[in-house]
Amino acid sequence: MNNAAIKITKICAVISTIALYGCGSDSNTVSNDEQVVPSIPDVVEVVPPVSIAEWQLVWSDEFNEAQIDQTKWTYEVNCFGGGNNEKQCYTEDESNSFIADGKLNIVALPATDANAEQPYTSARMISRHKADFKYGRFEMHAKLPSGQGSWPAFWLLPTDDIYGGWPRSGEIDIVEAVNLKTVNDENIEEANVHGTLHYGKAWPNNSSSGKAYSFLDSMNPADDFHTYAIEWQEGEIRWYIDGILYEVQRQSVVRTNSDDEVIGLSHRGWFAEYFDTEVGGLTTHWDSSPFDQRFFMILNYAVGGDWPSNVNNTGIDANAFVSSNSFEIDYIRVYECSIDTETGKGCDTISSGSISIDDALENGKAPIPLPPSTGIAEDLTIFDGTLNPNWPIWNCCGEITPTVVADSDNGDVIQFGVGATATVNGFISREEFIVDDAGVPTPFDASPIISDGIVSFDMKVISPPADSTAKWIVKIESIEATTDVDVEITASNEGVLPVTGEWQTYTFPLQMLANGGLDLNSIDVVMIFPTWGLGEGAVYQVTNLTITSDGSASDSDAGTGSISDPLSLTVFENEENTSWPAWDCCGGLLPTIETEDNDHEQVTEFSIGTQPTVMGFISRDEFIKIDGVSAAPFDASAILNDGVISFDMRVISSPNVTDTPWLFKVESNGGETPVELMLTQSNEGVAPTLDIWQTYTFNLSDLANAGLDISAIDVLMVFPTWGEGEGAIYRLDNVKIVTP
Repeated sequence: MNNAAIKITKICAVISTIALYGCGSDSNTVSNDEQVVPSIPDVVEVVPPVSIAEWQLVWSDEFNEAQIDQTKWTYEVNCFGGGNNEKQCYTEDESNSFIADGKLNIVALPATDANAEQPYTSARMISRHKADFKYGRFEMHAKLPSGQGSWPAFWLLPTDDIYGGWPRSGEIDIVEAVNLKTVNDENIEEANVHGTLHYGKAWPNNSSSGKAYSFLDSMNPADDFHTYAIEWQEGEIRWYIDGILYEVQRQSVVRTNSDDEVIGLSHRGWFAEYFDTEVGGLTTHWDSSPFDQRFFMILNYAVGGDWPSNVNNTGIDANAFVSSNSFEIDYIRVYECSIDTETGKGCDTISSGSISIDDALENGKAPIPLPPSTGIAEDLTIFDGTLNPNWPIWNCCGEITPTVVADSDNGDVIQFGVGATATVNGFISREEFIVDDAGVPTPFDASPIISDGIVSFDMKVISPPADSTAKWIVKIESIEATTDVDVEITASNEGVLPVTGEWQTYTFPLQMLANGGLDLNSIDVVMIFPTWGLGEGAVYQVTNLTITSDGSASDSDAGTGSISDPLSLTVFENEENTSWPAWDCCGGLLPTIETEDNDHEQVTEFSIGTQPTVMGFISRDEFIKIDGVSAAPFDASAILNDGVISFDMRVISSPNVTDTPWLFKVESNGGETPVELMLTQSNEGVAPTLDIWQTYTFNLSDLANAGLDISAIDVLMVFPTWGEGEGAIYRLDNVKIVTP
């Protein structure tokens, strides 16, 4: 499947929300790829704003002087294109930014220089180091420009990239709009403005969340002035238009059980991922970061780019970029909450025209922490002729509702269909889809049966898709689509395509699904469907959908979906495991494969120079070196009690700091649950001895007790203490996760 369909349940569940392309930053600013075409948001009523006395004005620019006040604003001058393939050079020329009639005008114009790097000029003004704030109310009264390709914005970036480059240190888009007043084929005029946050992992795995606001009664933000504002406090940001609250975003809140174990999120909001020097790796934080630092303001008017050029009428309309089509700003004002200046809390603006906080609250994209496994081996029947109220049948986006029909061979079965609208079909156990009063969302913990468990179902195709190139896909998700795997139906143990008019059984080993990236202990969606967008005309029936323990599932002679040894992992033994390449985090001295003695043959050698680093082996897609090879995080749940992580090590050259401790670190699920120990905490309990091969083993049960999620191990590291490793040269061999 292509990326547009990978997170399809997310797309269907939040069809009225929007993820936006970033306004731009000092780094690449291409947003995540979930957003293609903005959706029409819920309409909210526009009424006059309500002021609150506790908001104290601390900074403003009323633009009443003859010239732009350069004690308040700095011009950015470049042709970078904002990282979004925009088509303007930003200048400080008065033709692109000037004050007239008490208002700042930012104008995008055709470039006059025949050799210009970009076809348009415009302006981008920033307040960095002149007006930087942590928390407060940021307010702009402005009229936005219109036309295909226009992209005005008022937004915030961090003064200092405390948590790393964009978007790890955050971005707050107060208001932005694209292609205002363009009219589509249905005679609908573009009148949306957007408020968005950017945060999370490094690009291109970054996250964003936000909402759009649409005006009533044929009003358009390009026709008149409106007041756009955010109120930003510790852990929460609120968006307003003309005093009306329409969006709220909050930090994530971790949910724990009675044993103080993390079992998920009670609110899924924003998150931060940044390098933790204490543990020597990237860590995920579900707190107020990155929106807990000082930010500065940005005003800019972009031309084209990845977002505006690909929506509405597409491209750039040159007729829009004239001096009369201005981004016109009456004032910018910043307020501080006098009730609590440290947190900014207590000054929430209230308006009778606002939508409720619950309706305004927007979920974020924080990864959901993996809940602990029950450890209890159970089977699950999703459908065997009787509907499971906890797992209703489900159609994501299409117009054909799944139904129960009678079959002469199998009794009651589920019949799915695909019409002209692209869709996926299947079964889902999430609260918003439960329709039976007796039903409750019941994600399934399949990790205790990983060694011999299977997902199995019977299917009969009544009529195939009209497009003969469509493939049949099985997709399974867990933890609200935090992890997922999709495979072609021919990857089943049976390895065959559907035959129209015949019942066929398909089975998929749980270990294969886990190796594909699925966390098994919270499965909540099972889907069966033809390729997204190519399935029109398909009608098919499904029954006997189960997740069960079946010893035949992992036999060595199983079909194309089987694996030879689901109970062990060899990371390195004489040759590289291409799904687990050797890795240097930060030092720049790449690991190499060297020839050793007869006992060890080929080994991996690591060297540490002047730059602090950690080193080891990693199984994440961005570090895979070979085309066609995928990351293969290892699920060690089946060998938790007796399994170990084991490796052989020889130090050729000690660190310059001779008494620095040597450390072993293991991470899981993209770094969400790291554990770090000294080598002397191994079962052998000894420090490395120069020029001698030594074996080190660590019990999986001890690592799990220390907080490691063993169901998705994806990094193994061995290194001297961060910042004290210069001069170290060492070799590793026989790196494995096994039962001794």
